[in-house]
Amino acid sequence: MSATRVDPVFLEFQLAVAGRYSIDRELGRGGMGIVYLAREVQLDRPVAIKLLPPDRATDAEVRERFVREARLAAKLSHPNIIPIFAVDEAEGFVFYVMAYVDGETLGERVRARGPMPASEATRILREVAWALGHAHGQGVVHRDVKPENIMLERGTGRALVTDFGIAAAIGADEGPAVAGTPEYMSPEQALGGELDARSDLYALGVTGYFLVSGRTPFAGKRAVDVVAQQVASPVPPIASTGVTVPRRLAQLIERCLAKSAAQRPASAQVLAEQLGSAIEARREVPAVLRAFVKRDGRVVGPGSLVAGYMMLPASIGLAMEVGAFAAVGVVVTTLTVIPIAVMAAGARGLLRRGFTLADLASAFDHEIEQLREEYHAGGRVDRPRLQRAAGITAIAGSALLVAGIALPFPFLGINWIGPAAALVGGATALGGALVRAVITGRRPHAAVERWKKLWTGRIGQLVFALAKRLGGRPLAGAATTHRATEMAIGMAADELFAALPKETRQSLGDVPTVIARLQADATELRAALDRLQDSLTDAGEAASGDGYAALRALRDDVADRHRQVITALETTRLNLLRLHAGAIKVDGFTTHVDAAGEVSAEVRRLLEARGELERFLRLPSAPSRTPA
Repeated sequence: MSATRVDPVFLEFQLAVAGRYSIDRELGRGGMGIVYLAREVQLDRPVAIKLLPPDRATDAEVRERFVREARLAAKLSHPNIIPIFAVDEAEGFVFYVMAYVDGETLGERVRARGPMPASEATRILREVAWALGHAHGQGVVHRDVKPENIMLERGTGRALVTDFGIAAAIGADEGPAVAGTPEYMSPEQALGGELDARSDLYALGVTGYFLVSGRTPFAGKRAVDVVAQQVASPVPPIASTGVTVPRRLAQLIERCLAKSAAQRPASAQVLAEQLGSAIEARREVPAVLRAFVKRDGRVVGPGSLVAGYMMLPASIGLAMEVGAFAAVGVVVTTLTVIPIAVMAAGARGLLRRGFTLADLASAFDHEIEQLREEYHAGGRVDRPRLQRAAGITAIAGSALLVAGIALPFPFLGINWIGPAAALVGGATALGGALVRAVITGRRPHAAVERWKKLWTGRIGQLVFALAKRLGGRPLAGAATTHRATEMAIGMAADELFAALPKETRQSLGDVPTVIARLQADATELRAALDRLQDSLTDAGEAASGDGYAALRALRDDVADRHRQVITALETTRLNLLRLHAGAIKVDGFTTHVDAAGEVSAEVRRLLEARGELERFLRLPSAPSRTPA
């Protein structure tokens, strides 16, 4: 028999509810009460029972308020709120019965495994914001949002909120005047003022801060010291904790932590919407692109070092036997032609799987952000000076190598100067490159940044153009679902058009231009949506002003136009499919294309008007584009 079963409270409470609930064991206890795992006898299901602390149950006012708050919370029904099945009293015990969740609290999760990745933290915060938004809509304020009151369901990872209003009902932690947990109290809560939904958003901001950094903004040995900091001290930026968090997520967390409630998000629903935008910005990258960015797209490794060392004696031997120009040709071929050929082969493989240079750039961005987060999560700091010195050494060695090979033999009457210079230069270049590679291995995000510049610059464009000439046509079933919708639909429409007979293509007019214009319109509208959402986040809850209302209306209008353009693009693709199947004729198709062109023209007028409004509101304007 476990130690729990000899606890007097356990024995007395089990006797009081015998026949209705069979209590198995204690799950935990604190200032808000004792939680037991039990089985509801009639329905034969596991439940969790939270018992009001017996010493507080003797206070009639606390008892009445606890029952009132628990019954109010029992009316809440949401997928991210732990449901309360019953609120009851039995032989002096006051308790409520809720669904049992097999999992762990957020606090347990972070303490056991450290700060959460930004993507997981963002998802959890959005689910909690959904739950809070539902409760606030029913007139219920939680008043004690913290990691210990948020469960993560085992298996699904779903976040579920519990204990709505209960802390304030029983005056937990700080007594009846100020209820709640000091580290998670809003300034107005710490001062004992009136609380509303925005107080919960402050506590959710502290929770988010804890999830991504493993610590709360304020801490102290005494609760009164922490409360004083909540009221008067500025919140340390998340960046000051040494972790790297995506800009948009950090902005949202820090906005929730504004001292003034008016400067926090307007509501939990607005916050959930903004967190959703942050999640969309971190789309998953397909495995093919991940592997290419991590390994296949880098012309480095053991093979490169072996080729380098083989090049050194070969170039010196050629210089001595044939001449300096032949040796320089070997060096140039090894350092340029061979890498470009390897890159072109890799690009051809991507193209045949349906991926473009734009897809590769997005994959590099995703990898850089992820590696930077992991690098800084360990408390490391970038120290690029030695890396730059190694790079300069490698360049200087390469220059000496070329000079040594190009020197005439003999030079100044000494036969060995040229070969010696080439040997020293080659060894220096390879040594510097090796040192740089070791340092880069300790700063992986910096290496990926350089490879991104190579692949997305002129060399990368040249390589992809060469790969297309080498037969880099997409294979059937190529995975394209990761890319933006407009890009996937546009590529599919282009392929359908290209597969039509030549006579049909000529009779349809310039359909590819219409498709390209619609795709460009959708891309610009999507970028505009992102900027407008960022501007709404930056504006905060100066939200009540006319400027903010105009921004929201503009954001909604742009979203609606984006849907229209996607619809026009999708209709064009479907009509091309019908044309292939003989379901429609050319005349009917051209009518649809004309309508799509009108949608594009209307969108361009909207974008011009949007630019005027953005300039009026002093928002960042969109990058200009050349109409297709």
